[in-house]
Amino acid sequence: MTGTSTRGRVGVLAITLGIFTVVTTEILPIGLLVPIGRTFDVTDGTAGLTMFLPGLLAAGAAPLVTVAAGRADRRRVLLALAALLAGANVLAALAAGYGAVLVSRVLLGVVIGGFWAVGVGLAPRLVPPRAVPAATALIFSAVPLGSVLGVPAGTLLATAWGWRAAFAVLAVLSGVVLLLLCALPALPPGRPTRPATLRAVISRRPSRAALAVTVLVVAAHFGAYTYVTPFLEQVTQAGPALVTAFLLVYGAAGVVGSWLAARRPGPAAFGWAAALLAAVTVLLPPAGGTAVGALVLLAVWGIAYGAVPVCSQAWFAAAAPDASEAASVLFTASFQATIALGALAGGAVLDATSLAVLMPAGGAVAAVAVLVVALAQRSVAWTRCQQASPRRPRAGAPSPSSPTPTPASRR
Repeated sequence: MTGTSTRGRVGVLAITLGIFTVVTTEILPIGLLVPIGRTFDVTDGTAGLTMFLPGLLAAGAAPLVTVAAGRADRRRVLLALAALLAGANVLAALAAGYGAVLVSRVLLGVVIGGFWAVGVGLAPRLVPPRAVPAATALIFSAVPLGSVLGVPAGTLLATAWGWRAAFAVLAVLSGVVLLLLCALPALPPGRPTRPATLRAVISRRPSRAALAVTVLVVAAHFGAYTYVTPFLEQVTQAGPALVTAFLLVYGAAGVVGSWLAARRPGPAAFGWAAALLAAVTVLLPPAGGTAVGALVLLAVWGIAYGAVPVCSQAWFAAAAPDASEAASVLFTASFQATIALGALAGGAVLDATSLAVLMPAGGAVAAVAVLVVALAQRSVAWTRCQQASPRRPRAGAPSPSSPTPTPASRR
């Protein structure tokens, strides 16, 4: 980011670290599901509420915070969200009962929706035009890094000192984000996003197609992946250290998937990602009983899901090139809502059946997404949408967890 002022660099770093912390906090329970459940004597499916609640709240918070903050200084909004993030992590670390953990996840949901919707589009206001692509790439890199570094590190920390220690460290990291955000310049609002803008974007056929595919693929992924730790422990017979290593491989593969998808984030890439995800979840019960089989399948799974946020965001952006913030809000809301519903549905299936049923069920949903992508590719609506889309930079893929174009995140 040559030519960027020190204040601009610190601002980009603050947003990047903030998204990394948000993404890690959101998806950390995937690695801690079992110890959290044991602490409060709840089932794995009930512990999955720690994934359901943040996504549900974030889906509503993305449009609400964006509309409500239409005339507020973006710096103050981000400071308030960072303070709320720190409080949520402190509450989780000190929780005396499972109810307090769930309250902390509700607060996190507000942070996720607001921070993504407000923060990720600020790069053009912090750095000179020629540095915007590099700054944007850095900000979006925080999403896969949350999986590659955040979740395995948190799982390893929990193995050594307990799951509460992982949330305590995230509380400290949230405080660092808060301090860095203080260095941001005043960021008065630009053109505000209004409810009518959101309604206009979602009424377009390409937007609805993007919504359908995103919901199916993300539901399939989180319905199964939320419970991958119990699978690795019960079916693969992996110990805590091996589970951590598997999650690290998955996260690293996700970075590769994001990079590959960023080169050509069209419907074909989305279709391939959905197909790979379907194949992996169907094959995992019969082939995941060995460490080698589970490792290979998790690596493929990581590549497949790493492409999903990039392809989803690109589809929404192509559908609304004239309303990028609104497209970003819809991407965030749909992604987060589906993370919540996928985790909840997966927990219900798991409690009623078994892991051997849950994984292929996710694969079936992903297979339906492949069909929808194929139909969308044939439509004139997609062709026009694609032609209207500006070329994307090759470097730096966005994600969920996601969004202005993107988490993060899932996370």
